[in-house]
Amino acid sequence: MTKQTNKVALVTGASRGIGAAVAERLARDGFTVVINYSGDAKPAQAVADRIEAAGGRALTAKADVSDASAVRGMFDAAEAAFGGVDVLVNNAGIMKLGKIADTDDATFDQQVAVNLKGSFNTMREAARRLRNGGRIVNFSTSVVGTRLETYGIYVATKAAIESLTAILSKELRGRGITVNAVAPGPTATDLFLHGKSDELIDRFAKMVPLERLGTPDDIAGVVSFLAGPDGAWINGQILRANGGLV
Repeated sequence: MTKQTNKVALVTGASRGIGAAVAERLARDGFTVVINYSGDAKPAQAVADRIEAAGGRALTAKADVSDASAVRGMFDAAEAAFGGVDVLVNNAGIMKLGKIADTDDATFDQQVAVNLKGSFNTMREAARRLRNGGRIVNFSTSVVGTRLETYGIYVATKAAIESLTAILSKELRGRGITVNAVAPGPTATDLFLHGKSDELIDRFAKMVPLERLGTPDDIAGVVSFLAGPDGAWINGQILRANGGLV
């Protein structure tokens, strides 16, 4: 059953995987949800349709988060439709693995543009426009702690987001807005599973003391906590949602 609030949550990269699970969970928590996507509209619309079929409210919004003007336009659309934004969930990201020595300029630039600059663009806009008492939930990764080979550039972008999270939480003093980040461990999404053998996936699962991969719903539950009233005293923190991996 969907609760009812007057609050609006904008979730980036929400057409599939963890982002879709977060959007649907926040809708069940009573938020009106803006579902951001950058490419194919169909999966985003499918998420919106599921939310509305369950009694919630949703709007899809196409925007490349690495484009500051597109991010402004997305906030404009949310404000025009619903009057404002209360929660930003910075989920959009890409992961391209490779040894540092083998990474070309284009691969480096693309990850920085989407993961770091994209999150910066949305954080900056939210810092200016989020309603008082709101929430910003960024996404890091537990590989910041495990420091696995081939994850170098990806992890570098996420470590930067952890620093921005802590600093922005202090810069928003006096407005009642919390800024935190969730750092998932291995999670069973298309992004994670793509190109990995069953043996490798099983090895990742066994690395976790709970001996399984996380699920998108596991991560959505953490975001729900941070976005809701029970998370009001958590601020400037990184929550490592990884089953005890690190």
